[in-house]
Amino acid sequence: MALAFALSGTLCKGADTGLTVKGEFSRDSSRPIPISISGFGGEALRVLSFDLEVAGCRITPESQAAFRVSGRFTTRLEGYLADSDKKFLLSRAYNSSNQRAAAHAFADELIPLITGSPGITRTRIAFKSATRGRSEIYFADYDGHNAIPATRDGVITTAPSWGLGNSHLFYTSYKLNNPDIVSQNIGTRQRKILARYSGSNLTPVPSPDGTKLAMVLSKSGSPNLYVAGIDGSKPRQITFSSRGVATPTWSPDSQWICYTSRESGPARLYKIRASGGQATRISVIGAYNATEPDWSPDGKWIAFTTSGGGSGFTICIVPAGGGSAERFTEGEDPSWAPNSRTLMFVKRRRDQSYYLSLLDAVTKQVKDVPLNLGNISQPAWAR
Repeated sequence: MALAFALSGTLCKGADTGLTVKGEFSRDSSRPIPISISGFGGEALRVLSFDLEVAGCRITPESQAAFRVSGRFTTRLEGYLADSDKKFLLSRAYNSSNQRAAAHAFADELIPLITGSPGITRTRIAFKSATRGRSEIYFADYDGHNAIPATRDGVITTAPSWGLGNSHLFYTSYKLNNPDIVSQNIGTRQRKILARYSGSNLTPVPSPDGTKLAMVLSKSGSPNLYVAGIDGSKPRQITFSSRGVATPTWSPDSQWICYTSRESGPARLYKIRASGGQATRISVIGAYNATEPDWSPDGKWIAFTTSGGGSGFTICIVPAGGGSAERFTEGEDPSWAPNSRTLMFVKRRRDQSYYLSLLDAVTKQVKDVPLNLGNISQPAWAR
């Protein structure tokens, strides 16, 4: 079974909603869903088009559309969804003068009806922005708008992740001339140092249940995986690799951690219980040098970066239990959206600068994120 088909189920998940898609569109869920948009202009049109294309749709003339989106924005947004037979499926009005916010809200209602997947247009991301040898952490809307700096330290800050109900960012900061692990309350901006041991204190990742913190520390020699309380208390070493480990990611039930190690040669994926024990290698068929894993929120998939073979860096996905990897697009450092379908990842320009893109894992469509903040990398999706 193709990965794209397994990810999405059927094209229109809502047989119980009365939706049907005729002809070829129902037979191959890996094809972009053709939709038309009419009546909107300006920012509302730009936002709707972006959101729906990220979700796996393709904007077409009305005569070729399986779904028809229409409406207008005056002092509020009015929107409608109809099928190819002009049967109305949704009618909504949003009493907001903010075109962007209203269009995102409308898109989030359209997307489940059209694709069967939850909308993600009002989610947030964090990322690293680097200029002139320094880097800061930002957070923004998923489409790159409303970017706000979380740090203004003028040093190296790196590896952001979300935790505690997306109210805090966790990252590594060199503000005190040491790579320290820090948590920061987004609302109050209050910071707390969670790990400041000799050597490196890297890649803090809170568990989904909000009780534990995985991190890579080198205080005992090689960088190895530790699990502590969410406040950094009582860190316990759970890997003992002589060649080090990197980039931990949690299973959604907070019981397992996937990470990368070169213990037996090329970089490979391993998983270990958060309580410790024997690590298990995750079989990845068809891809080598697997790095930067991210476990999908539904627990089914692990996205990762592979390199080698003269093809540069490529985004891949493998079943969480191991198996054949599917290659998607050139890029690195993927991060899953809450819908376990969309990925944000890093692309390189010819001048070796970095920027963010979005990948729909069903249709393989890619949309670049419009950001102009230097070299953008290390995306982390709030979920």
